[in-house]
Amino acid sequence: MNKKILILGAGISGLATAHWLKKDGYEVTMLEAKGKPGGAMDTIEDRGFLIDFGPNSGLETTPLIRKIAEDVGIEDQMIYANEEGNKRYILRDGKLHALPTSPPAFIKSKLFTTKAKFRLAAEPFIGKSQDGYYQSISEFVKRRLGQEFLDYAINPFVSGVFAGDPDKLSVKSAFPKLYRLEEVYGGLIKGMIKGAKERKQSKEESKQSAKMFSFINGMQTFPEAIAKQFEGSIIYDSVINKISKTENGFKVSYFNGGNNEVIEIPLLLSTIPAHVLSTVIEEEEAELRRHLEDIYYPPVMVLFLGYHEKAIGRPLDGFGYLIPSLEERKFLGAIWSSVIFPNRAPEGYAAFTLFVGGARAPQLFAGDQEKLISEVIDQFSRIMDVKEEPVLRTQRFWKKAIPQYNIGYVEHENFFERFEQNNPGFFLSGNYRGGISVGDCIKNSDVVYNRIKKLSNR
Repeated sequence: MNKKILILGAGISGLATAHWLKKDGYEVTMLEAKGKPGGAMDTIEDRGFLIDFGPNSGLETTPLIRKIAEDVGIEDQMIYANEEGNKRYILRDGKLHALPTSPPAFIKSKLFTTKAKFRLAAEPFIGKSQDGYYQSISEFVKRRLGQEFLDYAINPFVSGVFAGDPDKLSVKSAFPKLYRLEEVYGGLIKGMIKGAKERKQSKEESKQSAKMFSFINGMQTFPEAIAKQFEGSIIYDSVINKISKTENGFKVSYFNGGNNEVIEIPLLLSTIPAHVLSTVIEEEEAELRRHLEDIYYPPVMVLFLGYHEKAIGRPLDGFGYLIPSLEERKFLGAIWSSVIFPNRAPEGYAAFTLFVGGARAPQLFAGDQEKLISEVIDQFSRIMDVKEEPVLRTQRFWKKAIPQYNIGYVEHENFFERFEQNNPGFFLSGNYRGGISVGDCIKNSDVVYNRIKKLSNR
């Protein structure tokens, strides 16, 4: 058995896979471009506010999440969202409407018109569609649920999850479980009812019922705790220069501290973003480079605002809100961070995390950034009836944020599988394969670990 492996990237995908490998006796080395672990999981503290610039939370869709937390000794730091966080709002006609979570609430809701409610009742009678890999989430939802449900539920939801454009995202690649409800059960409503039994047997939770979690000191707690067991094995501030094949495996050259270093290794796992990997692979791998380059990562700004709680003119009684594109605002939505989890703001203050841009509006960043932020704060203040300026404002701009599983993404997926088969020992992972959420990355880490183990045992 060959048990030496190099992992590129110390984000949650790389660290979680490294965790399973280490438990199985593998000798793991990791290269990380930043000076700390976590990748997009980046938490800071500023004047008593706790700020997550990447994922603000995760959904406990797999027991593997708690398993890792227990293994690395942070299960007592894992916290779940307050019940107030169960209520979510959608902006319609300038007003916030609670997203209904039960049939009676749906009937009473003013978020949807009577016509839209009757249209939803027809969903179980809609037939199956053609190949979902080449069908957008917009086409799928409009056909099954109608235009209004697309406009005021799915459109904002997609921007909240992917910062994506529902007209471009592939329903089967981006939302495979949603499409599977139609494929297997013949419809969404039928599938949600019948699929509950299947999820119970697999010990997995649907994203609708899974508990939302974080950690007392923010999401970066998770990767930092995993990384501690690899002290001395993670080489930080390492910028990869080139990956090439050797007779016995692979050679990775990288810059560290001004020096060009080289590691030769029989097994290689890349979890770095597709657009980064595309720049360091061999010139001979032109087709791999093309597939990696074709994956679109839109720009997103994360804007954090802190206020005196008394300055907020409306009740803080929910997770936050999302904004449909029809509402024509400068931002995608806002999370009410201090409502969901404790320790996010000092006593008497409220914390909010706003998202700007994404695939829906990348053009926003072409102009003056300060002007854009000012407009966003003004629109946020009107929606929330805020009477003061923020006491804290800070932001992080992600030039390439979240990979978009757009129409035809299956071609990338199929090619990556073929590449691994044709290049045994070189594994591709990260949030451009198997899903973008924290839960997806953790679940996929186990899948990747088992692929590596299977090859090692040959």
